[in-house]
Amino acid sequence: MNTRTLAAAALFVLATPGAAQVDTSSGRRISVDLTIYNQNLSLVREERLITLAKGLGHLVIPDIPATIDGTSVHFQSLSDPAAVRVLEQNYQYDLVHQAKLLDKYVGKEVEFVRVDPDMKKTFSVKGRLLATGYQAQGQGGNYGGTGGMIAEINGKIEINPEGRLVLPSLPEGLILKPQLDWLVSSSREGPQRAEISYLAGSLSWSSNYVALLEKDGSKLDINAWVTIANYSGTSFKNAGLKLVAGDVNVIQQQSILGQRAGKVMVAADEAQPQFKQTNIFEYKLYTLQRRTDVNDRETKQIEFASGRNVSSRRSCIYDGMADQWRVYRNNPSYRTQASFGQQYNTKVGTFVTFKNDERAGLGIPLPAGKVRVYQRDADGKEQFIGEDEIDHTPRGEEIRLYLGNAFDIVGERAQKDLKTLAGGHVLEETIEVKVRNHKEETAEVLVYEHPWRWSQWEIVKSSTPYEKVDQSTLRFPVSVARDGEAVVEYTIRYSW
Repeated sequence: MNTRTLAAAALFVLATPGAAQVDTSSGRRISVDLTIYNQNLSLVREERLITLAKGLGHLVIPDIPATIDGTSVHFQSLSDPAAVRVLEQNYQYDLVHQAKLLDKYVGKEVEFVRVDPDMKKTFSVKGRLLATGYQAQGQGGNYGGTGGMIAEINGKIEINPEGRLVLPSLPEGLILKPQLDWLVSSSREGPQRAEISYLAGSLSWSSNYVALLEKDGSKLDINAWVTIANYSGTSFKNAGLKLVAGDVNVIQQQSILGQRAGKVMVAADEAQPQFKQTNIFEYKLYTLQRRTDVNDRETKQIEFASGRNVSSRRSCIYDGMADQWRVYRNNPSYRTQASFGQQYNTKVGTFVTFKNDERAGLGIPLPAGKVRVYQRDADGKEQFIGEDEIDHTPRGEEIRLYLGNAFDIVGERAQKDLKTLAGGHVLEETIEVKVRNHKEETAEVLVYEHPWRWSQWEIVKSSTPYEKVDQSTLRFPVSVARDGEAVVEYTIRYSW
C-alpha cells in the first residue's frame, strides 16, 4: 500500500487508559468470495490489507453490507494470527437520513434560503429549529410525520417555515455506509493481510428452468439458470461464487432491508458448463468456474445446466374428488354421511414427466425452482404452455410437471350406491367415473380415486384394473377413443 492510500485510510484513534494513542487503518479489499444459500442468506469471505500500529486502537472496516449479522463476524490475521486480537466490535449503521439529520439540529441555529418575488433574488434568514416534523417509530429506524417542521425565526414561531433548509455540516455520529468498528490489540506494527468472514441477508439465489417441448411430448430441451439477487447494500467486484442448494436449518430473523426491483443481466457460455457441482455435508455445492461482479441492487442470471432431446412423456390425470372432502379423511363423525364426497370437479390435468439422468442429457442434482414450458405452434413459433415448481431433485429421480388442464377432455364422478351393513360397522359405496374425449386422437388418462371415509377398506368389485398407489390413493388407467367415453365403476367396502 502506498503512502497516499495509507493517508486516505487513516482513522480516528481511541484513547485507552494506560495505553498510548495508536493509529490504525482499514485497508483495501484484496479479494472476496461469496457462498450464497437459497434461503436469503450468504457467507462473505474477504481478504483485506490493513495497517496496524503496535498497541490498542480502532480498526474500521468499511463497505459492509447493511444486512450483515454482526454476531457472525470472524476475523483473523493471515500474516501473524497470534499478533492481533479483536477486543470489541461495533456494527455502525446509523446512516444519513433526513429525519436523523434534522434531529441532530433541534435547538440549534439553521438557515432558510428564500426567494424575494419582487426582486427575483434569493436571500437567507437564520433561525432556531424547534421540531423536525418527524418522529421515530419503534426501534426499526422508521420515522413518521408529526404535522410539520417548527422553527423560531426573528423571535416568532413559524410552522412549516418557508424556504429551503440549509445545514452547516454533517453531524457527528452519522455515516454514509455501514461499517464495522473494532477495538484491536496488536503486538506488532505494519501492514498485514487479514481475513474477515460474516453472514449477510438480502443476497440470495434461486433457480429457474426453461423447457421446449416437442409437439408429441416425447422429447424436450431444457436450460437451467441461476438468478442471483443482491440487495445487501454493497457491491462485490471480481468475486468467487459458490451456491448451496439444500434445506439448511437457519433461525429466521426479520430482514433489515426490503426487497427492491433490479435489472437483469445475463451471462452465458455455451461451450462449457459454467458451474462445477460437488457435495458438502448433506447439501449440493455449485462453484462458478470464473469470477464475476455481484453489484448492489442487481439481479444477475447465469446458465448452469442444459439438456437436449431429453426423453419425456405427456399424461393426463383425472382426480375428480373435490379437494374439500379430503380434509375429512378418517373422521368418524362424517364417515357414514351419504351426501359427503359426492361433489366433484370436471377438470383433467395435463402433465409432462422426464427423468433427471445422464442419458437424458442432465444427470446433475437440480435445485428447487420454477420450470416454464414452451411448445412450437403450427407456424413454428414458441408459445408458453404452462409452468410448475420442482423441489430439490437428485440425479436419477423423475420430475413431473403440472402444466394446466386439458381443454377437450372432461371428467365426471358420481356416487351410484351407498349402504351400511353389520349393524353400521360396514359401509359399501359404489363410485362411477366417466371420462369423455373430444380430441381428434385417442387419449390415455389416469383416473385417481381417494378412499377417504375410513382407513380400513378393500375394493369389492371394479370394472377396470387398478393399482393401489398408497393407503389413500387408487389409480385406474383408461384409454378414451376419439369422441368417446370411458367408464370406471368400482365398489369399495369400509369397516370399523
